[in-house]
Amino acid sequence: MSSLKKNVIYNFLYQFLILFLPFVTAPYLSRVIGPSGIGTYSLSYSIALYFTFFTLLGLNNYGNRVIASLQNDFEKRSRTFWEIYTMQLVSFAICLIIYILYTMNFAIDKKAALIQGIFVLSSLFDINWFFFGMEQFKLTVIRNTLVKLTTVLLIVILVKSKEDVYIYIAIMACGYLISQLSLWPFLRKYICFTKVSFKDVIRHFKPNLILFVPVISVSIYKIMDKIMLGYMGTMNDLGYFDNAEKIINVPIALITAIGTVMMPRITALMSQNKVEESRKYIDKTMLIVLAFATGAMIGIISISEEFALLYYGENFYQTGVIMKFLAITVLFLACGNVIRSQYLIPSKKDKIFITSAILGAISNFSINLIFIPRFGAIGAAIGTVIAEFIVCFYQLFSVRKSFSYFKYFKYELFFLFSGVLMYLTIKYTPEFSNDFITLFIQIMVGTVVYITITGWYIFKIQKLHFFNIRKIGLKK
Repeated sequence: MSSLKKNVIYNFLYQFLILFLPFVTAPYLSRVIGPSGIGTYSLSYSIALYFTFFTLLGLNNYGNRVIASLQNDFEKRSRTFWEIYTMQLVSFAICLIIYILYTMNFAIDKKAALIQGIFVLSSLFDINWFFFGMEQFKLTVIRNTLVKLTTVLLIVILVKSKEDVYIYIAIMACGYLISQLSLWPFLRKYICFTKVSFKDVIRHFKPNLILFVPVISVSIYKIMDKIMLGYMGTMNDLGYFDNAEKIINVPIALITAIGTVMMPRITALMSQNKVEESRKYIDKTMLIVLAFATGAMIGIISISEEFALLYYGENFYQTGVIMKFLAITVLFLACGNVIRSQYLIPSKKDKIFITSAILGAISNFSINLIFIPRFGAIGAAIGTVIAEFIVCFYQLFSVRKSFSYFKYFKYELFFLFSGVLMYLTIKYTPEFSNDFITLFIQIMVGTVVYITITGWYIFKIQKLHFFNIRKIGLKK
C-alpha cells in the first residue's frame, strides 16, 4: 500500500477520533448534565478555543505547507521548525496573559473558564502542523486513540449528575493537553535542536498572519455562533445547537481528512511544476467528495428529528430541527474544502481564501445579530448556512477559469437525484413497534440504495479507480 493511501486512511481515522469522544458520550451526557450543562461546556470551550487560535495563528496551514516543502532537507527543516515554534511560544505567552484577565473579569462562569485554561495551555505544545507537513499521520491516530478512549472511560466513571459538569470540563481539557504532549517524544527522529535568531523568527509572522485571517474569519461562523448564543440566547439553546453540530461534524471531518492529507502532496507536486497531475487528482477528488457530501446531507435531513429524540433524549427535539438546517452546509463545505486545500493553499492563492472567509464572517455575524434574539438556535443555524454558501460561492467563482464546473455540476445533479431516491426510500420504509429498530432499518436501507446507485455511476460510468494512484502519476 502506497504512503498516500495509508495517509488517507490514517487521517480518516484521525478526524473520526477527534469527533469520537463527543459523538459517543453525547447521549450519556445529554441525559446526565442536560442541555444547560452542555451549553456551559460549549460556551467555555468555544471561548478558550479562540485563545488557542491566537496561539497557533495560521500554523495548521502555514506550518504544514512550509514543512511539506522541506521533507527532504533535515538541517533546513530543523531550523525552520524551531523558528516557527519560537513564534508559537511568543504568541502563547501573550494569549495566556489575556486569558487570565478574561477569566478574572469577564467570564460568565469563572470556574469553567479557569478549568479550560488547561485546554489553552495545550496549544503551547501543539505541533500537529509539523507531523502533518511530514505526512506522518499514523502517530496522531495512535495517540488520539489511547487518549480519547481514556477520556470516555473517565467520563462514564466520574460524571454522574448535573453538578459534575466541571469534572467533565476538566477531563476534556486534560485530554487535549496529554494528546499534544504525547507527540513530542517522536520529534527527535525528524529534527535536531538548532539555535535561531530573532530575525529568522520574525520572517514567519507575516505569511502566518496572512493565513490566520481566514482561520479567525471562519471561526466567527463556526464558533462565534455558540458564543453569541451563550450571551444573547440561553444555555439550553446553546446545548441544542452544540448537539446538532456534533452530528454534522462527522461527515465534515471525513471530508476535511482528504484535504489535510492531499495538501502537502499537492504542494510538493506544484513545487515540481506538475500542475496537470494535480488538476487530475482534484477532479477525481471532487467526484468522490460530492457523492459523499450529498448523501450525508440528504441522509441527515431524512432522519434528523427521529435521530435526535432517540440519540439525545426527549429534551432534544429542537436539536433535530437544527440538524436539518446545518446539514445543508455539508455540501458547501465539501466543495470549498477541495478547492481550498487542494488548489488555493498549495498554489499560494491566499487572497481568495482570505476574502471568502471575511465575507462569510461578516454575513454570519450580521445575520446572527438579527436572527438569534428572535429565533434562538435556529437563527444561528440559518446564519451558518448562508455564511457557508457565500464562502463556497466566492471561492468557486474566483477560480472559475481554472476548473470545468460544468463537469462538477453534472456530477452533483446525479448525486442529488440519487439522494432524492434515498430520501423517498427512507420515508416509505415500514415502521416497526420499536423506534430504534425502525430508525436503524431506515438508515441501512437508505444507505444501501444511495451507495448502490452512486457506486455504479462512479465506477462504471465515470470509470474511476480512486486508489489507483499510479494512473495519475502520484506514486511516491
